[in-house]
Amino acid sequence: MNLAHLLARDALRAPDRPTLFDGSRCSASAAQWAARAARLAAALRARGVQPGERVLLFMRNHPRYLELLFGAWWAGAVVVPVNAKLHPAEVRWIADNAQASIAFVTRDVWPAGEDLPGVPVIDAESAEATALLEDGEGAPIVERAPEDTAWLFYTSGTTGRPKGVMITHRNLMTMGLTYFNDVDPIAAHDVIAYAAPMSHGAGIYAIPHLMAGARHAVPASGGFDAAELHALGLALGPLSLFAAPTIVKRIVDHAEAQGLSVSDCARAYKTIVYGGAPMYAADIQRALRVMGPRFVQIYGQGETPMTGTALSRAVLADAAHPRHAERIASVGVAQTPVRVRVAGPDGEPLPPGEIGEVLVQGDTVMAGYWRNPEATAAALRGGWLWTGDLGALDADGFLTLKDRSKDLIISGGSNIYPREVEEVLLTAPGVAEVAVVGAPDAEWGESVVAFVVPQASAAVGAAVDAAALDAHCLAHIARFKRPKRYVFLPALPKNHYGKVLKTELRARAASD
Repeated sequence: MNLAHLLARDALRAPDRPTLFDGSRCSASAAQWAARAARLAAALRARGVQPGERVLLFMRNHPRYLELLFGAWWAGAVVVPVNAKLHPAEVRWIADNAQASIAFVTRDVWPAGEDLPGVPVIDAESAEATALLEDGEGAPIVERAPEDTAWLFYTSGTTGRPKGVMITHRNLMTMGLTYFNDVDPIAAHDVIAYAAPMSHGAGIYAIPHLMAGARHAVPASGGFDAAELHALGLALGPLSLFAAPTIVKRIVDHAEAQGLSVSDCARAYKTIVYGGAPMYAADIQRALRVMGPRFVQIYGQGETPMTGTALSRAVLADAAHPRHAERIASVGVAQTPVRVRVAGPDGEPLPPGEIGEVLVQGDTVMAGYWRNPEATAAALRGGWLWTGDLGALDADGFLTLKDRSKDLIISGGSNIYPREVEEVLLTAPGVAEVAVVGAPDAEWGESVVAFVVPQASAAVGAAVDAAALDAHCLAHIARFKRPKRYVFLPALPKNHYGKVLKTELRARAASD
């Protein structure tokens, strides 16, 4: 089993179909993409890269990303995708830990003066890279076992050094097939747009779209711009894309600011799959109101890529359901190839409604952490992936996440889940974003601190004041859950994937 066979199959099926797009400009047909991957595979072998060795990609979003990704797989290599926003020192650590054999970069994120000791570095936009993709004879696909690693994904490392998650060809093949059943059907005329980092979930969503023979478009900017995405959708046809909730919010902001109707949005967007961080109920309700039923939520981790649970567009749109409010605040039901359990410390399932750790089992779960047997043993226990997330299942199988286990606040012996408080604060007038953490408290153990970002129209700490927010909380949640302190910020600190850095906020709350 080698994922590169998907590309070879697509090239045989429709060789002349325009497939890769740089903005609205076609940069490769299906046959051209496959031929470039085959030539790169031959070039990698000529340079001594053996099957199973690591090829590192440190690039902004770029059409060549997919050519290099599948070319490495064609050669039987393992791809190490590195987020383009990382510091060079972090990239060096990953390259050393992964024992990379070669690296492809774009010079905007890895300047020519930077070194990567012991690893040849090739500018993906250079004449050298073009020659690797365009010159010479192609090589046959190197066969790999289903259990062989394909994608060595390094976690964001907010609590220490990142861990290399070993994702196999079987993991990604299963993820791709699951998309059709649990996320969204795909047709050959569809377009997947890469606005979120291709080094993360957005990049591996190329797999189901390649299975369907769809088109692949990288915005000309190489990143996210709501106006650019809207124009790209109008030029190529309605887009599908994966987006973190922060990106979804900006897409909705743009649609609302431009006065776009639901039908206007439908011409630019087919499906927006969101995940990777909490999507609050108030935000998805607004998104549905402004843009209509084109949203699907997925819950997964790097350790079970893009596959855990899914909240379908049908459930999101079913406002008449008596538990609609609870369901849209959930992350949906287990996707087809996995089982999801909420368990106590012993791993045994808890009754519906009780909060415990979320466990996942199935063919998308990682093989383990690269060169880290201790972390592997802690995460994979009893045949299950222990996610570190806290949640509860209802009687119908809908999973509602509470928080990461490390984010739980215990005040006066009572458990307080920050997300519950955040959901309430986001419904208060003038609040744009919020993050709730615990701070040490001599009397209660921990106290609740809320970091609040006012909407742009409100002066920081003025139009939105602590007294008003306190009254709002008291009207909606128990008194002991309400924040004891409010801190107003112009923006929340976030990592390279858009996740709020609660570690930083906890440190600030403690020092204050």
